[in-house]
Amino acid sequence: MPTIFGMYPVFLRLTGKRVLVVGAGPVAARRVHGLLAEGAQVVVVAPEVDEDFAPGAEIHRRQFTGSDLDGVWLVQACGPAEVNVRVATLARDLGIWCVDAADAQQSDAWTGSLITGPDGVAIAVSGGGDPGRARLLQTELTRALSEIDLRPTRGGPGAVALVGAGPGDPDLLTVRARDLLAAADVVVADRLAPLAALELTHGRILHVGKTPGDHTVEQADINEILVAEAQAGNRVVRLKGGDPFVLGRGGEELMACLAAGIDVEVVPGITSAVAVPAAAGIPVTHRGMATGFLVATAHGEDPALAAHLAAIPPEITIVLLMGVRSLPMMVEVLLSTRDPQTPTAIVERGWTPEQRTISATLSTVVRVAAEADVRAPSIVVIGAVAALHEQLGDVARVSPAAGLIAD
Repeated sequence: MPTIFGMYPVFLRLTGKRVLVVGAGPVAARRVHGLLAEGAQVVVVAPEVDEDFAPGAEIHRRQFTGSDLDGVWLVQACGPAEVNVRVATLARDLGIWCVDAADAQQSDAWTGSLITGPDGVAIAVSGGGDPGRARLLQTELTRALSEIDLRPTRGGPGAVALVGAGPGDPDLLTVRARDLLAAADVVVADRLAPLAALELTHGRILHVGKTPGDHTVEQADINEILVAEAQAGNRVVRLKGGDPFVLGRGGEELMACLAAGIDVEVVPGITSAVAVPAAAGIPVTHRGMATGFLVATAHGEDPALAAHLAAIPPEITIVLLMGVRSLPMMVEVLLSTRDPQTPTAIVERGWTPEQRTISATLSTVVRVAAEADVRAPSIVVIGAVAALHEQLGDVARVSPAAGLIAD
């Protein structure tokens, strides 16, 4: 018995297939983008088409003619209603599927809203001709997919993904990061990654996070874990706070995986070097105050690094990661060249409910930090922009689930 709309769901493999799009409006643009992404050979026919409308498509700036259907496998009629009717009628007579974007009820085919999950999982949604209902379903099903164990049941080769998890709020995870966590067999987690991110995976979790002064799990050991788990056929997510390539030793892990012949990808994350100051109302660059910024690790209390930073022009903001323990040494060297009144801020536990900002000057920051009992993880910002916190205040909209694995 047919459904109320008489529509039979089907997925089409469009790679290399010739697809005609009639029209060049916003709907056509969305359809062309999706078709090109799936490898279709897209032909666009419309009287007026912008130069940058569809890079990669074959463009014909004219009215539709019946000959445009020659060799076509699928048609998307996205023009005026009267043009769409003619296109759909001719396509029907030739046995070619045609989507009439202007009249869902009369169209022989529909383009559903697509929800994608890990490893090729896809759900096509129809709102019964109502785009609003389709969008609602898309939102709810996307949320539901993150809670389902969608790891493939068929075995395959192992792989590693180096995933940046952002500064501590799971709402700042990328879509790719969420998909990889949902598909992971093993998650090798740092302590400064969002705790809630672990709720997105059904895989086994290995905690390898280092604490200040305690590197029980050395980097070489972490590299070996990644390689061994992948060689065992597991899909491994190396979950790291911030971005894996910003003082996260992701390059070393990438090298180790490639040397072992492991398939590996890198998923960027929002680096705390920029995001944490922003959460405190401190832009690392600002017109008239800072023309650039420099990010450095203060871990290791390296006087040579401090001397290098002391030579940085004052219009360049200095952002120090892992700088709480070495703050006295860093400040002592910086004061040899910098104005003692240089605004300085310490943002503690940015993008978590416990976020707080300590404002000071370069000459007073060590004392102020000690009085406030500042602890890691904290980021130190040195430069004129640090004073903007007093004017702008904390501006992060932290989600209820925010917090670090280290908590």
